[in-house]
Amino acid sequence: MTSGHTMLTGVTDGFFCCLLGTPPNAVRPLESVESSDGYTFVEVKPGRVLRVKHACPAPIPSPPPPPPEDNPGVKTGLVRCQRRITVYRNGRLVVENLGRAPRADLQGRSGSGDPPGSLEVELAEPAGGDTRATPGSGRRRRPRRPKRTIHIDCEQRITSCKGAQADVVLFFIHGVGGSLAIWKEQLDFFVRLGYEVVAPDLAGHGASSAPQVAAAYTFYALAEDMRAIFTRYAKKRNVLIGHSYGVSFCTFLAHEYPDLVHKVIMINGGGPTALEPSLCSIFNMPTCVLHCLSPCLAWSFLKAGFARQGAKEKQLLKEGNAFNVSSFVLRAMMSGQYWPEGDEVYHAELTVPVLLVHGMHDKFVPVEEDQRMAEILLLAFLKLIEEGSHMVMLECPETVNTLLHEFLLWEPEPEAEPKLEPKSKPQPLQLQPDPAPGEEK
Repeated sequence: MTSGHTMLTGVTDGFFCCLLGTPPNAVRPLESVESSDGYTFVEVKPGRVLRVKHACPAPIPSPPPPPPEDNPGVKTGLVRCQRRITVYRNGRLVVENLGRAPRADLQGRSGSGDPPGSLEVELAEPAGGDTRATPGSGRRRRPRRPKRTIHIDCEQRITSCKGAQADVVLFFIHGVGGSLAIWKEQLDFFVRLGYEVVAPDLAGHGASSAPQVAAAYTFYALAEDMRAIFTRYAKKRNVLIGHSYGVSFCTFLAHEYPDLVHKVIMINGGGPTALEPSLCSIFNMPTCVLHCLSPCLAWSFLKAGFARQGAKEKQLLKEGNAFNVSSFVLRAMMSGQYWPEGDEVYHAELTVPVLLVHGMHDKFVPVEEDQRMAEILLLAFLKLIEEGSHMVMLECPETVNTLLHEFLLWEPEPEAEPKLEPKSKPQPLQLQPDPAPGEEK
């Protein structure tokens, strides 16, 4: 009865939307930007206000500084990256780790003990012109010249992000149709541990303002919003946690602020190819038609976003305020996700450690995409959750919280400087007695 009433109401509202030409579910502008009940309303641009959950635990006395190291040659958490990325015109991508590249145990995805070498990835079908010999010709074709070559040479110190540290901030960014409420279990967990957390509502989501202009929901507009939030709350060591489309903004911030971003966590983000608009997508329909179909879309999201569709999952969806956005915002978000800069090369340039979390029942993002991402990234750890789906942070909060906390506490093993040893040990001088007179020497 309830679902039938919701369907009828959606069809009726959609009819009046088409008749009057007004967008449905328009969110009224916020009247105040002052903090209230732990929420802060931040005006990132004139008339563009985002709701932000900012929780800063009470300061705890810092522990005494550790004693000086006995061996000054041992450098904890120091990672040196020397990388060359070559892109060819036929779509071939070659990633080479040069010089003193990170050890295989830092990769998190390599089972061998050898240091990583070069990684060759086919981005598209070759357009001809390979370097093999032509049958019957007896000669080799000239190899193609690279279209673009990127050199990376940096040195980064990676330490564990223990709780109650004044220079650590955790940023949580949700995806399309969500809100900061989907992070409730994670926010409560890390605040109890003493972390400072920041979680914004994207424009048009949650309690943030919803401009009725499609250009307000392009990737670039939303990325600038996240830049404003990041620069407002960022400290010395910042960790970015993104879900689905929110992963793209984490990648953007990590690329723009490599000295401030300490670690990145990507939950069901997919990639590393840039999202492209689809002409056959249902989200290209008029807004009023999408509004009529909103109950069906919500049911489809529940079916694809959760491994099970019971009463518990429906309640989680309701409490998380997920997929509760206007049809206009949903259409504009889905149509504005394209950013061609976010390709394989863009991701391969990242030198920050990344944790990839993927729910195996996810019907939106195939596991192959996160596996591809793990191959492209320099320091990547891929963790699969068998019982989880796209909304894995709601389905399996304990498992997700444990994985995230372990990653925050992780740091590379100390790298000892090689000791120079002589090739052969000096032999003691043997003194022979002089021969007796008349004896031969």
